[in-house]
Amino acid sequence: MRTLVIIPAWNEEESLAAILAEVREHAAWADVVVVDDGSTDGTQAVARAAGVPVLSLPINLGVGGALQTGFRYALAEGYDAAVQLDADGQHDPANLGALIAPLAEKRANLSIGSRYVGGASEYHAPFLRRLGMVLFSALASTVTGARLTDTTSGYRAYDRRVMRLCLNYFPQDFPDAPLLIWVARTGCVLTEVPVAMRPRLHGQSFYTWTRSLYYPYKTLFASLVLLLRRAPRLDVEAP
Repeated sequence: MRTLVIIPAWNEEESLAAILAEVREHAAWADVVVVDDGSTDGTQAVARAAGVPVLSLPINLGVGGALQTGFRYALAEGYDAAVQLDADGQHDPANLGALIAPLAEKRANLSIGSRYVGGASEYHAPFLRRLGMVLFSALASTVTGARLTDTTSGYRAYDRRVMRLCLNYFPQDFPDAPLLIWVARTGCVLTEVPVAMRPRLHGQSFYTWTRSLYYPYKTLFASLVLLLRRAPRLDVEAP
């Protein structure tokens, strides 16, 4: 399976080189592209110095816009699958093979790396975020029919069908339960695999105190809206 690792990066010059080296060590079978999401530091220079292609956005679009850019590139270049990998070091590239396996074996269209399956990770989220994880994992599991434990995980592998779908709809700030619900309603199959999560190497988390308070309201509203909308018509062949 021809796979592209998409690394959205916004001002990640301090951690990016180490992540690229880990990807090269653990997944030499995959290609890599960095989506420079309007960085104002040396993120782009670090990627180019490592010999990695860069898709440069003139302004910061957030994870949704950055991933859509990566998906468009992956589809145009004929990749069978793409893996979303954070540039801050939280996602362990040693898990790339396990994450892509359900897609390569035609068992799923979307594979999610979970911190709460198989005891692979000692990650501990702040209380409010953990509460949101439990609530929206339960909601997404009920709607999709799949057992989901970690809807907030950004460590995911997407096949071409899901990438095409994401070009038409992708939440720009919290692409969590709403996206999974939307994808499942097209007939795509979702699954989880155990992965390890690590503390970020540098910088600050996107989930500030303010965003943590806003998150449950926005995610619940978006999920309910998607349940009321007609599912998109997409030529999807489930594995």
